[in-house]
Amino acid sequence: MNPNNSEETRWFLETVQSHEHSLRSYLRGSFPSVRDVDDVVQESYLRILRSRLSQPVSHAKAFLFTVARHLAIDQARRDRASPVDHRCDLMDLAVIDEGPSITDVLSVQEKVQLLGEAIAALPARCREVVILRKLKGIPQRVVAAQLGISGKAVEAQVSRGIDRCARYLQRRSIFSYYDEKA
Repeated sequence: MNPNNSEETRWFLETVQSHEHSLRSYLRGSFPSVRDVDDVVQESYLRILRSRLSQPVSHAKAFLFTVARHLAIDQARRDRASPVDHRCDLMDLAVIDEGPSITDVLSVQEKVQLLGEAIAALPARCREVVILRKLKGIPQRVVAAQLGISGKAVEAQVSRGIDRCARYLQRRSIFSYYDEKA
């Protein structure tokens, strides 16, 4: 449509655009799944104008509603085939991971690996007692009975093992399992 042609402009305003309110109501009522009624209306206007360039449009309102109906049906088909739900509010999506950052996870993994190395570096009996008491959570008297040593010996081995592990980690600049600096 040539914007300088007042006859075409008058025809469009009177014959086509005058039905915009009822067209929007029709689309919202008949096709509630249509995400953007504005797009359907604008595309309908374009198609009716293109059609008018090739031949006269005798029943503009009926043609406009038919084009809009076909566009809405096509959009509904595309949406049904797509796994993306365009109707939801993006602010409601839980896309922000509020868990620990990757650097925090890697830091913890590194600390766990270093703690494993520290435990592995302990003398055999001390390592065995630390693993049973601190990692497996076995009561002191059960560990003592299982290893054939006194409760005081278990307590002493645990104390020595924890102290050695702490020094091992401190030499590698790990002062706390939870904080970077103590």
